[in-house]
Amino acid sequence: MTIQPTRCSNAALRRATRSVGQLYDEAMAPSGLRTTQFGLLATIRGLGSPTMGELAEAMVMDLSGLAHTLKPLTRDGYVSVVPDPRDRRARRIALTDAGIAKLKQATPLWREAQARFEAAFGLERAGLLRDLLHELALPGFRAAFDAGMGGQAASNHLE
Repeated sequence: MTIQPTRCSNAALRRATRSVGQLYDEAMAPSGLRTTQFGLLATIRGLGSPTMGELAEAMVMDLSGLAHTLKPLTRDGYVSVVPDPRDRRARRIALTDAGIAKLKQATPLWREAQARFEAAFGLERAGLLRDLLHELALPGFRAAFDAGMGGQAASNHLE
């Protein structure tokens, strides 16, 4: 069966995300982590000990989706969720020693998947793709979309 390109940007992005996600998940399987879990652990490491809100913002997720994604990582002892010492209403997410070890184990698998992606898609095109996708995740794109701006006018407002 031949799949025809779609004119719907959302459908095209979702199809591509599922396809590439499956490839990365297969590469990451020996670690026991899915790519989404690896990305979450790596983001937590990068942010230090973020609040739930900070992590949700960085991952472009709502709080309930983040809580759902964190459950298996908490259950398996890779992250801890603790009250913020400065604001007991907020909860902070931290990598545990087991989480740091799991991230260290999984990182070479992710690097290999990344290298294979870049070899198959092309190093320059892969970099351009990441840059374009990054722009789509910025608040400025959402604001331009919400304002009904299209094409080049919207991209001038991305920051």
